Amino acid sequence: MKNFIEVTELKKVFGNGADEVHAFGPATMNINAGEFVSILGPSGCGKSTLMLMVAGLLDSTSGKVEFEKKLVNGPKTDIGIMFQDNTLVPWRTVRGNIELQLELRGLNLKDYQEQINNILKSVNLEDFAERFPNELSGGMQQRAAFCQAMIHDPKIILLDEPLGKLDAMTREKIRADFQKLWMVKKPTVIFVTHSIEEAVQLSNRVILITPRPGKIDREIKIDLPYPRDLKVKRSPKFTEYVNSIQEVFHKYGVI
Repeated sequence: MKNFIEVTELKKVFGNGADEVHAFGPATMNINAGEFVSILGPSGCGKSTLMLMVAGLLDSTSGKVEFEKKLVNGPKTDIGIMFQDNTLVPWRTVRGNIELQLELRGLNLKDYQEQINNILKSVNLEDFAERFPNELSGGMQQRAAFCQAMIHDPKIILLDEPLGKLDAMTREKIRADFQKLWMVKKPTVIFVTHSIEEAVQLSNRVILITPRPGKIDREIKIDLPYPRDLKVKRSPKFTEYVNSIQEVFHKYGVI
């Protein structure tokens, strides 16, 4: 479905008068059903502000967001969302945290036990289902949070720099997990990042945001086969995409 998510002249300004801060926009973009779209830009350009407005967690100053032609005018409860800091509660095990997502939606836990087992296995956490978050590494915690966001099969997943605090090797492993799960389920994904390589590796399309106040500079379609493994990442075409995006940010004065 084309224009599954529509963002129209969206803008956010914080404060008033001399204290006004133009955080983002105005910006217009459309995202198709099943796309994996990365929002790529430097720190402070308003990427997270955009994500919060799309999720209905932050009111816009002007403009609108629509999901399937329905206006977003409050928090969306039918989406999956992940932030840089995971939302796991410390008093529940990994399984318990995933079940919490289902409980909050009034779903029958018995109906989802096999699905919980399958999603844990898909990210190699099946042996850690009864561990508490403080018993896990940072990467394991983020994989558990991803399972939590995915367990109710959301059609839309918003990822706001969920890998930002992880080391390079852990990031690479979780990228592969994200990619594998997306290829199977094909939800519509908006992925906020400031990593050029990450955006090229994961996305169908990359939307470049200027320094603050963030505006959409251009959109780049990434025509590479999935899965985007080491062979694809070493290809001249992958390198060409990364280099061309680096050139854009060099012109911004960011790189």
